[in-house]
Amino acid sequence: MLDWLGIHFAGLLDLVRPRASLLAENTILRHQVIILQRQATKQLIVTRFDRLFFTAFHRLFPNLLSAVHIVQPATVIRWHRMGFRALWRWKSRPRGGRPRISRETRDLIRKISLANPLWGAPRIHGELKMLGVDIAQSTVAKYM
Repeated sequence: MLDWLGIHFAGLLDLVRPRASLLAENTILRHQVIILQRQATKQLIVTRFDRLFFTAFHRLFPNLLSAVHIVQPATVIRWHRMGFRALWRWKSRPRGGRPRISRETRDLIRKISLANPLWGAPRIHGELKMLGVDIAQSTVAKYM
């Protein structure tokens, strides 16, 4: 009896919900049916596309977590957080550019500049060239 009242009360609430929210919930429920029909085994296999689908809908409609029944809502939130971490890991990756200067070379530049306070970057750059250290003059100036 309570289930029947709950279904009818939810139906009445659907009359006042925005159309976009109803369409999103309908899409989520249809995708779950597609996943369940696709499975031939007893174990549920959720693909990367399914995870992306659920996390995208969670991003657009966070209040529709109650419509997800084949996975727990906490799982969808975990997938969303994992995707967010992967995005920032990808954005923070080293992109190349100038090669990094070794610690020894930076210490040598600093040591030469402190030992010879009247020398500028061009002179220290020349001394490093004679020692066989191939480095740009602007880099020497940066680490002085």
